[in-house]
Amino acid sequence: MMDKDRYFVQLLAVSLLATIASLNIGCAKKQSAPMSRGPAEVAIVTVQPERVVLTTELPGRTSAFLVAEIRPQVNGIIQQRHFTEGSDVKAGDLLYQIDPAPYQAAFDQAKAALAMAEANLPAIRSRAERLKDLAAIHAVGQQDYDDAAAALQQSEASVATSKAAMESARINLAYTPLRAPIPGRTGKSSVTVGALVTAYQPVPLAVIQQLDPIYIDVTQATADLLQLRRGMASGRLKQDGALQRKVKLLLEDGTPYPLKGTMQFRDVTVDPTTGSVSLRMIFPNPDHILLPGMFVRAVVEEGVSEQALLVPQQGITRDPKGNPVAWVVDQAEKVQQRELELDRAIGNKWLVTKGLAPGDRLIVEGSMKVRPGDPVKAVPFAGPTGDMPQEGEGPIPSESK
Repeated sequence: MMDKDRYFVQLLAVSLLATIASLNIGCAKKQSAPMSRGPAEVAIVTVQPERVVLTTELPGRTSAFLVAEIRPQVNGIIQQRHFTEGSDVKAGDLLYQIDPAPYQAAFDQAKAALAMAEANLPAIRSRAERLKDLAAIHAVGQQDYDDAAAALQQSEASVATSKAAMESARINLAYTPLRAPIPGRTGKSSVTVGALVTAYQPVPLAVIQQLDPIYIDVTQATADLLQLRRGMASGRLKQDGALQRKVKLLLEDGTPYPLKGTMQFRDVTVDPTTGSVSLRMIFPNPDHILLPGMFVRAVVEEGVSEQALLVPQQGITRDPKGNPVAWVVDQAEKVQQRELELDRAIGNKWLVTKGLAPGDRLIVEGSMKVRPGDPVKAVPFAGPTGDMPQEGEGPIPSESK
């Protein structure tokens, strides 16, 4: 009986071991079987060419359109000041009055000397004419006539000298009132009433600056200038004469200036210390928002690209060397990697100059889960594309090279 029970126990143990072995083999087969999955889903944007006006921001400062330093041209005591510091004046307005008394006296003296010289002239001229006729018939000696003619010339020279002296005295008297040579805004006065001033002194009495219009002086790197010329030569950029001279302005706090300016000229000399050239623009400034010495950024229009390729920045990545690359979906619905050349950022997009072509499908979402050659399922990108505002449709975008 005991042998029979032992036999059944052994048979049950063998059955259990066989069952466990079969289960382990089944699990191993399941684990070794590859997991089947579909292609990864990525969001794409189809690259399309568009017309873009390319601009660049150049730093600069404002400077007055006209500057006049008021200096005296005669010596004297300041008798009156006829303007308020910081006020606007017109051309010809009286600013200072120098004591005119000594210059008035000098003018009167010169005027009297001229009257005396002119009073003696008729008698001397008559005598010279009479002696001339008598000398012709030998009624008087030739020496008498020569003396009379010399006296006449001396009297005429005396009259001319007196006229010049009177004119000089009149000019000095006219310099005693100091008037504004240009319209503009005055600064502070360096002298007060009762101060002694000297002719052509180095320190100006006041400075007048014309603020409307106003100059904007900016600098541009020669490397950027050469790149612009290469773009024009290759035909990638075109100049628009009407737009080329128009300039926008960003104030120091980043807000756009409401009025547009005009490009005046580009200097022909390169600063050897900075490797840049100077550009001058002129802006209307009726409300005197712009003051001399303010830091501003001028948005200069470089040219027009008729076939520009703008792509979202999130679709551009960098390789380990820092070079820009893009992931695109080819006609076989597989991933390809492209090396790019970028020109600049425009808003939240990159301007691509090499590496992409119109019609390419750029991956903007899901590029982290694919590799070159992987099949993918491309779906349109549903997020915002961040189009740039057109002319007059919004604030000036920040653009940089």
